[in-house]
Amino acid sequence: MNTVTEKSEILFLYETKYNIPNGDPFTGEPRYDEETKKALVSDVRLKRYIRDNMYANGHPVYVINPDLDNKMTSGQRFKALYDVWPDKNLSPRDFALTLTDVRMFGGVMAIQQDKKTKGKGKKNDETGDTSDETNVTDGNVGAFNVTGPIQFAILNPSLNSVNMMMNQRTSVLVSKEGNEQGSIATRYLIPYTIMQAHAWINPFNAKITKLTQDDVTLMFRSLWNEINSKNTTSKTDQSSLLILQIVYKDPNDKLYGADRFVKIRSATKQEEQLRSLEDFEFDWSALKTALDSPKVQALRYYTEIESIESELKGFGSTKIEKLKL
Repeated sequence: MNTVTEKSEILFLYETKYNIPNGDPFTGEPRYDEETKKALVSDVRLKRYIRDNMYANGHPVYVINPDLDNKMTSGQRFKALYDVWPDKNLSPRDFALTLTDVRMFGGVMAIQQDKKTKGKGKKNDETGDTSDETNVTDGNVGAFNVTGPIQFAILNPSLNSVNMMMNQRTSVLVSKEGNEQGSIATRYLIPYTIMQAHAWINPFNAKITKLTQDDVTLMFRSLWNEINSKNTTSKTDQSSLLILQIVYKDPNDKLYGADRFVKIRSATKQEEQLRSLEDFEFDWSALKTALDSPKVQALRYYTEIESIESELKGFGSTKIEKLKL
């Protein structure tokens, strides 16, 4: 397998309808930028989509709780994975890199370490980390971190501005004994968004974690499929639209403002009034200009929507390549 050597930026677009694209962990209400009126999705939510799908398809995943009734600490999870791994000669760091999400996103690994060697870790010349990695079975807990080559923006805004909509729900069950009427709950939904996730792949960190092209393809496929199949109360009616991967010629190259390369426009409706793909058009002009830059080696894409694919092919550029998921 070939380790990733290319630097690239990723834009992933998906559609949401009458749901909560990402709920605030304290209130459950949609994440929302009050200045721009745009919905927000966090990097944690996006990586959870990917991890959930990879785990469901049999890939070894570190940051997940397989049994929600018996949640694990990070140290317990690391040990549980190590215990079923056949090669016990691997160091904890090398073992961590067998875990798919660690190769992608990195993580902080808590490990069980021998009391006698606690605090005597050696500095790793390649990573610069100093950590205790002597024993995965004894009682004391140490830790080390791995910086992942794939990173998402901490908060990812929708392409369109939105208005939140109050939604009230009723239940035939009463909230407490003695009540005669069922309980009523209030929440806020977002009628429609085109969400855009922005991510980067760093080839220097990819060398350390041994991230492969197959891993990148798996990440794309897992995100695409999980968005389409997620079926919870707050995540219904989501559809993957487009993956764009802007590949640079040199690992030190960068284009400014890649998160603004794709825009939307409507001749008849305000952004807050959009409710379907038929209500607007994509504006690819900034993306097309960026593609002409000598810094860009390729523009890779994946979509299952014919109109989007036709518009991208209409650029007439030899740099455009279709991804295979």
